[in-house]
Amino acid sequence: MLREWQMERPKLLLTVQGGSENFTLPLKVKQAFSKGLITAALSTGAWILTDGINTGVSKYVGEAVKTFGGHNLRKRNTVGITPWGVIDNNMDLIGRDVFRPYQPLGNPLSKRVCLNGFHSHFLLVDDGTLGKHGCQQGLRRKLEKHIHLQKIHPRLNQGVPVVCVVVEGGPAIVSAVLDYVSNVPPVPVFVFEGSGRAADLLAFLHKQTSIDRQLDADIKEGFLVRIGDVFGVGTAEASQLCSLLLQSMDHRESVSETLFGNVYVVIQDMDYSLLPICLSIPDNHL
Repeated sequence: MLREWQMERPKLLLTVQGGSENFTLPLKVKQAFSKGLITAALSTGAWILTDGINTGVSKYVGEAVKTFGGHNLRKRNTVGITPWGVIDNNMDLIGRDVFRPYQPLGNPLSKRVCLNGFHSHFLLVDDGTLGKHGCQQGLRRKLEKHIHLQKIHPRLNQGVPVVCVVVEGGPAIVSAVLDYVSNVPPVPVFVFEGSGRAADLLAFLHKQTSIDRQLDADIKEGFLVRIGDVFGVGTAEASQLCSLLLQSMDHRESVSETLFGNVYVVIQDMDYSLLPICLSIPDNHL
């Protein structure tokens, strides 16, 4: 990516996870997310990773880049890691060392999705499936871990910090968050409260377990019902998801020793809310 695309070496990696289907963000949450993400990226020289599609959280990232990013699209360093089999008109993208025109409007009758045109680069992941999301996650995590091992400066022994940002999201995001916070070293996770579904469940649980790290029995019973309602799942699956959510909370102590402090910063009514965590990196590391 540095050699072929001549991207600048990242000093921070912001990996944005969330819902792949379209959803509506409240205005305050959208503004906080958009301003915070792009301000943090531009001020630290960060790369942003998303699924790269023109729906869901990736679309909101594209809108943020359009509104708050610089004029030079190639220098915005917003990389979409996208399943080949979900992309509409993907055959138009085949070629080597050539420019390929791509129509991002899409067919309203198609079950496939378009690439978001405000991303600067794309990695397209083909596992042979068609119309199936998720196959890109393995490559994405490997890339995140590889980038973390890179030095932010040749003369420093500091790896590239990785921060996960969660906006909305389905059951898969619950598992992804646990993977991030239980990783060695753990990856800090930002949860945008008020964005919906998985993010709101994580934010609620973070507050409820902040004192003694336990969830009261009566609250847990209501929480299980809420999980079922939010994700449209039965009791057994809701119980499994609740267990994963509680396991995520168990990892707060290990992450509190990292450069970034707490595992979760639950964000509400704050502009530039991502900026403080990114700017906590010492100046000589940027």
